[in-house]
Amino acid sequence: MAAGETGNGRGVTLDAVARVAGVSRATVSRVVNGNPKVGEEAKRQVERAIERLGYVPNPAARSLVTRRSDSIGVVIPEPPGMLFGDPFFPRLLRGISAELSARNLQLVLLMPQSPAEEPRVERYLTAGHVDGALLVSLHGEDAMPAALAARGIPVVVGGRPPGGEGVSYVDVDNVGGARSAVAHLIRAGRRVIATIGGPPDMSAGIDRLEGYRQGLTGGGLVVEPSLQVAADFTQEGGAEAMRRILAARPDVDAVFAASDLMAAGAMQVLRAADRRVPEDVSIVGFDDSSIAATAEPPLTSVRQPIEEMGREMVRLLLEQASRPGSVPRKVILATQLVRRRSSEGGPKR
Repeated sequence: MAAGETGNGRGVTLDAVARVAGVSRATVSRVVNGNPKVGEEAKRQVERAIERLGYVPNPAARSLVTRRSDSIGVVIPEPPGMLFGDPFFPRLLRGISAELSARNLQLVLLMPQSPAEEPRVERYLTAGHVDGALLVSLHGEDAMPAALAARGIPVVVGGRPPGGEGVSYVDVDNVGGARSAVAHLIRAGRRVIATIGGPPDMSAGIDRLEGYRQGLTGGGLVVEPSLQVAADFTQEGGAEAMRRILAARPDVDAVFAASDLMAAGAMQVLRAADRRVPEDVSIVGFDDSSIAATAEPPLTSVRQPIEEMGREMVRLLLEQASRPGSVPRKVILATQLVRRRSSEGGPKR
């Protein structure tokens, strides 16, 4: 073995690997970069030489050859307070990170704080810094998914894109989950069922409101505007919405909140108003987060598989990246109602 051709990987070059393997430098390069146009015997020789020498590819040089960064951008256009205060986002990022790590890929988190910052994020994503983008918590008809797709960047959206379905996305059955929550409240004997909905410019807010309405009509109840108040998926927003509902409809006997955080805010307001949960007002949330289990009383909630959603987003993105020009796909994950004490018992008459 020539000087420097040791097993620690330091200073080991492609030429050194080629000499030990008895093949050309070009063949070693093809094996290192995953080119399939290499014979099985030559590939085995190169792999044995790499193991013997401890060769470690230079990531920067490899990216020039493969035009890959081995990084995936995750774009969440929400303020830091929401990102770190809402249990949904850490769980989603945990799922994304776990799937990327299993594939030796790096997560790059991008948080545009306003629509004015999105062009900067788009420039970063299209400049070769990432191999694809996962977009989460989009509002309105956000143009970023279509803009990135038009530039050839693989894109997967978390949640149904409100502006259309021209890109791949992963979502949960928001309509069915909300419908099951309302049906549960009706079976418990509740008849004046309000909802604290999510933002009307987000698909989760739109679809959970639709499920609430379907649940009412399916149970023979009338949909009443005075029982519907939209909020912003925060605890403070849920509290303010509950105050508005109590002011407009003091006869309310149940609430479906489109997130656990908003349900927690509603419970605080009900407690301050001497309305008992669940004796006077039953409550059901959405997410089945850690908040649901630790609330007092424990909160009935619609469980959505948040971490699995993150993992599925990565799988769908990598599938798309391996098949340029493929038709956009959608994946809808099932939800499940988890019953706890906040919705037990019938109404006080």
